[in-house]
Amino acid sequence: MKTPDALKSTASLPHVTHAKGSYLWDATGKQYIDGSGGPAVYCLGHAHPEVNAAVTAQMADIAHGYRYNFTTTALNDLTDIIRTRCGGTLTEMVYVTSGSEAVESCLKIALQYQTAIGQKSRRRFISRQRSWHGNTLGALGLSGFSERTEAYEGAFIPSIKLSPANTYRPIPGATAETTAEACAAELEQAILAHGPETIAAFVFEPVVGAAGGCVPAPDGYAKRVRDICTRYGVLMIADEVMCGAGRTGPWRALAHDGVEPDIMSVAKGLAAGYVPLGAAICTTAVWEAIRARDGAFGTGHTFTGHTAACAAGVAVQTIITRDGLLDRVTANGPRLHAMLADALSGVDAVGDIRGRGHFLCAELVANRATRQPFDPALKLFLKIRAQAMQNGLICYPVGGNVDGTAGDIVILAPPYTCTDDELTEIIDKTATSIRQVLRAEGLG
Repeated sequence: MKTPDALKSTASLPHVTHAKGSYLWDATGKQYIDGSGGPAVYCLGHAHPEVNAAVTAQMADIAHGYRYNFTTTALNDLTDIIRTRCGGTLTEMVYVTSGSEAVESCLKIALQYQTAIGQKSRRRFISRQRSWHGNTLGALGLSGFSERTEAYEGAFIPSIKLSPANTYRPIPGATAETTAEACAAELEQAILAHGPETIAAFVFEPVVGAAGGCVPAPDGYAKRVRDICTRYGVLMIADEVMCGAGRTGPWRALAHDGVEPDIMSVAKGLAAGYVPLGAAICTTAVWEAIRARDGAFGTGHTFTGHTAACAAGVAVQTIITRDGLLDRVTANGPRLHAMLADALSGVDAVGDIRGRGHFLCAELVANRATRQPFDPALKLFLKIRAQAMQNGLICYPVGGNVDGTAGDIVILAPPYTCTDDELTEIIDKTATSIRQVLRAEGLG
């Protein structure tokens, strides 16, 4: 079924003119509350005066000191901040200008490392279905999101795909309680089946974003994965583009699981959308192997370490720390979950509400007992997006979370700076929008 133009995400878009804090306005004067931080980016809201001032001041001095000619104060300060936030041995990094590029750089660092230690046969990656890692060809190859990858199949390097690690939808033969062990065992079996000597790295989202809908790693899963990767010489790459930089509470989402990866990506919340910025971060051990053989990372580009972008990142991260926003996000997690559950009480189509911190999702199902998704031809997620915009709410509905085609989720990722009243408005408008669409479709 062809999607009507009115329901396409880029059709008939309103013209935004300005924004402040948690709100945006279009050319007609209509106000929207940003319930998802756009695509989980604007963690400090919009037009924060301190961030704007920091970027303006940097631009007045020098906008971009090319990374391979100069270092800069902004770059050095941000590097120190990231090292502190990561803790442990995640000390070395390459800056980029998007999450997709951050993931791409993680892959290249993994391959460069395996080559540096004499393991050049390790060229393959393992990832999971119901994952999204970005729009570059390398990141697309990792992603288990057929709606977004189908057009490019055959052109990118494919990865070995495992089952999603989702306690709401356990893999065959598993229960919610045994999902962690079953999915970890599947990883080990894949490594052995393809040969450990061929596997460079396993890549996963600690809390799955758009492709699954705020799906946290099951308890114990990440530790088992860490042990398996270490045992077989496979690097562990945590893709924290969406769930990292404090979105789920801790600065590193995987810190919740007590695990340190070998390499990780971060982007969206790093500079909060004020200037495009991301980073690929690796441990000292990975860096030292690369340094000993090559002297430098092989990945990088013209805008690596862009000075104004780094200045934005410094300002954003300084504010987050000074204002105790990660503690606020952590504390708000259970409260937001309860608020959304209460607001959607009695809606039979709500199958699951999940997430951590300011990263929350409602999954809609046609049958709560069987967890069967709605017919994808209904395009419920697009209709909810359109209804929410009409109601003055920006949220992040996505389709295909179950099998790449079927499944409807609604993601909320409000700014860390949202007031209690703003959070209440976001929850209320989300629930209202979902109820309105279900009623209009005769589904609730």
